[in-house]
Amino acid sequence: MHYDVIVIGSGLSGLAAGIRLAMFDKKVLIAEKHTVVGGLNSYYTRKSRIIDVGLHAMTNYAPKGKRSTPLGKLLKQLRLNHDDFRLCEQEISEIRFPGKSLRFTNDFELLRQEISEQFPDQMDGFTRLVKKVESFDELSLIKSEWTSSQDILKNYISNPTLIDMLFCPLMFYGNASERDMDFYQFVIMFKSIFMEGFAKPQGGMPYILNLLVEKYKSLGGELRMGAEVEFINSEKGVFKSLSLIGGEKLTADALISSMGRVETMKCCDSSLNDPLGNESIGQVSFMESLFALDREPRDLGYSQSIVFFCTENRFHYEVPMNPIDISSGVLCCPNNFRYPVPLSEGMIRLTNLASFRLWDVLSRREYIEAKKEWRTKALENLFTFFPDFRDSVVFSDTFTPKTIFKYTGHLNGAVYGSSIKAKDGTTPIRNLFLCGTDQGFLGIVGATLSGISMANQHILQKKVAPNP
Repeated sequence: MHYDVIVIGSGLSGLAAGIRLAMFDKKVLIAEKHTVVGGLNSYYTRKSRIIDVGLHAMTNYAPKGKRSTPLGKLLKQLRLNHDDFRLCEQEISEIRFPGKSLRFTNDFELLRQEISEQFPDQMDGFTRLVKKVESFDELSLIKSEWTSSQDILKNYISNPTLIDMLFCPLMFYGNASERDMDFYQFVIMFKSIFMEGFAKPQGGMPYILNLLVEKYKSLGGELRMGAEVEFINSEKGVFKSLSLIGGEKLTADALISSMGRVETMKCCDSSLNDPLGNESIGQVSFMESLFALDREPRDLGYSQSIVFFCTENRFHYEVPMNPIDISSGVLCCPNNFRYPVPLSEGMIRLTNLASFRLWDVLSRREYIEAKKEWRTKALENLFTFFPDFRDSVVFSDTFTPKTIFKYTGHLNGAVYGSSIKAKDGTTPIRNLFLCGTDQGFLGIVGATLSGISMANQHILQKKVAPNP
């Protein structure tokens, strides 16, 4: 079977690329190795509960009618309406450090006010930083040199605690690099979290994913589940065909992969010279624990939508020396979003940085025991900062970097992929392009825009020659 374009992966970027291409009558196949769509933003079922994997909240919220925002562009490109996403805004979120707290909502003015009260001597510098962020074109596809956000922030802000507090949510929600982040990615996350904000769709990720799948299929796109790629075949630097596990071969004029750069290149001819090589393999991953409650989180003292916290004086964003780093993390309370109808059950989610290597070496029995041990340690440290909710827990579940690797194929369970992004989506193979985490647009809206941008840039705006 020959296609105009094959897309590897049915995550948000792959689905968006498929929709955009099918709109223009391209014959498109999305090949997905699993039985459920969604990739890094999928869902699973435990004891009749449907649990979102990646969705704490959708960043880049914009109200209806704002078409120039990332969300507005996404809706326009996919020919969807704002109401189709059924978005429910956050109540209020927080960054909490020892002795300091910054609240924020989808109104950026609250964060300005909080910083002026908590760090009055830093306000002039923060205002100048915001102007720099506002003027920066973070969605440009032009390659640029890596620029240290740490260095830039020190030119505007002298208080290290404020710098750490600003970095904490941005890093947890989209940074593939340890200790620092490329400034264009800092800008993406700063705008998406602080200047635009959080929302959750009614129905969670199953609703959003089904919406996109139905749109794709209605345009004539083909989606094949259980279609795992074994080899990407090329000749003289030109993609020719895909070989699936099981022996089937598929041909196309172009290939878009959302697997990740290193993961994609590992399926290609080993003689191809990828200049990034293994140096670009992602390292940053997480352990996440979910706690179903017999009451609303706010009844237990948790009124925020999301809390980014650090229980030490300095924030360290790096692969921990232990299986997880209990000193910082993210608390999400899905109930504390403005749903028209309250959720049926209380839920708290706790996310901590984790080491894939230390989880991967454990035997099955050791792994099960380690999950219990480190979940307990994370909670005990958390409760030095927050109320103890353990007596209200009716169900809990935990997944680790090992789980993430198993279900996504991302090496090291690296949620945000490689620290080296291919902004233009190109690879050493002329008609093979990347979308998703390793292209570099971040978050749920960002991943979707990544698929759209790569389809537009490399297929729709350029005539791809048919494979001979």
